[in-house]
Amino acid sequence: MCSRHCVCFWGYDHAREVPFQVSDNLLSRLSHESASEEADLLALFDRYREQILLLAEHLYTPGTRNTYTIEQ
Repeated sequence: MCSRHCVCFWGYDHAREVPFQVSDNLLSRLSHESASEEADLLALFDRYREQILLLAEHLYTPGTRNTYTIEQ
């Protein structure tokens, strides 16, 4: 878990690593549960992984940013 209350993961665009941060608020909204412990946030990330990856794919634009934050 990042110090910014998020879960971090990396995607790839060919050989380029693309870092993403998923806010704890988004995870709570997806699940309708409040989670503050690292293990709980990671479990929510795993549970909603497919939806998060779709959001990341929609947000990503090649070459425009260094880090993407998903916090809808």
